Amino acid sequence: MFITKKHVSRRTALKGVGVTVALPFLESMVPAGTALAQTAAGKVRLAAIEMVHGSAGATVIGAQKHLWSPQATGSAFDLSPSSLAPLEPYRDYLTIISNTDVRNAEAFTPPEIGGDHFRSSAVFLTQSHPKQTQGSDVHVATSMDQLYAQKYGQDTPIPSMQLCIENVDQAGGCAYGYACVYTDTVSWASANQPLPMVRDPRAAFDMLFGVGATPEQRAARRRADKSILDWITAEVAQLKTNLGPIDRARLSNYLDDVREIERRIQRIEASNASGEPRELPMAPMGVPDSFEEHVKLMFDLQAVAFASDITRVFSFKLGRDGSSRVYPDSGVKTGFHPASHHQDREDRILDFAKINKYHLSLLPYFLEKLKSTPDGERNLLENTMVIYGSPMGNSNVHNHKRCPLFLAGHAGGKLKGNLHIKAADGTPMANAMLSMIHTLGLEDVKSFGDSTEAMNLNHAPDTTVSAAQE
Repeated sequence: MFITKKHVSRRTALKGVGVTVALPFLESMVPAGTALAQTAAGKVRLAAIEMVHGSAGATVIGAQKHLWSPQATGSAFDLSPSSLAPLEPYRDYLTIISNTDVRNAEAFTPPEIGGDHFRSSAVFLTQSHPKQTQGSDVHVATSMDQLYAQKYGQDTPIPSMQLCIENVDQAGGCAYGYACVYTDTVSWASANQPLPMVRDPRAAFDMLFGVGATPEQRAARRRADKSILDWITAEVAQLKTNLGPIDRARLSNYLDDVREIERRIQRIEASNASGEPRELPMAPMGVPDSFEEHVKLMFDLQAVAFASDITRVFSFKLGRDGSSRVYPDSGVKTGFHPASHHQDREDRILDFAKINKYHLSLLPYFLEKLKSTPDGERNLLENTMVIYGSPMGNSNVHNHKRCPLFLAGHAGGKLKGNLHIKAADGTPMANAMLSMIHTLGLEDVKSFGDSTEAMNLNHAPDTTVSAAQE
């Protein structure tokens, strides 16, 4: 019997002037006679999301009311009282890790006291204590996303990308003796090499779909007022003649997603250039005034990048500790930072919990995008590890105990999900991070930050307390 199946390389890309559009995973990328499961996109995607400034659930009242983590451990937990309630439809993909501490975000010496805002973000993915300096001699550690990118990122056109929502273009010293870069990014390529984060969706889009293009080529393409897909029409038509019906539909859906993202960015730019007053007057032209629209655009960009394997690693910073931005859709009129300093008043703690819940309510949009995108014999959510957490616990007192943390996705089958793990008191968050690093395939990493041992992310220890025992 002759094998006649045509094979399309996983690295195939469609190119035009200043445009490079990578392809999503297609069945035609599986060599004839080879099992799909053995050749699928396979490498786990990583999306590390920092929620700044802790959670309402880290307070005494919040813990009693289970405003962040659920009451029961194991799999029979109830999310409805907590800020995690919007994630209920995805509980099978959810691994909640509660009651861990981030000691390296605390002040170690008297001059460091008060500098939590300007130290915490640098600790989140490094789990290491930053050097207090306002100069260029910054020092912390390589972040876990970059450990992964350095091992596997060379297999993709872009090793990793760093995105953010709030302004992060400050320079020099901020406050309490810390360089602004410590709060401007969560990703560190080395102990003294912070990676800048991209706030403008247009800039991120051009990075993803202008790989190899010069700035002049990208500018010329935008001036032509054409979609990037208009530059590769002939290439798309030619490729489709070599694809089966399932692959043609998959390619069309992917290109429709890319075109829709581009149209939304163009509409935002046109609106922001209209001369009408903006809520964010100093923001780049491609940044929408709407927080929700901005976050969803960034999630869309991550989803198409994962689908086409342009990169497998994203870090995403949702805000700044000291931001006073108001989130009207949360039902709370108080600005974020003032709301976080609730003075242990129950009514104000409950308001802060509403803001936490609102932020989390946007994550299912991303999870559904991943779940509905095929990736070999699985979907992207099966093949992704989403980290969502904060290096701070109770924001009112700037402590770093009972910090919020959970994972979404099955990490290529290595996380079973539908699990709440409550760590023993005093457990470093770095223990969970070390286990995540191992789950991503870096088993040779023996320690991370202030870790004491790896944590089993697929089992709730018998020593944790269930709802029936509390």
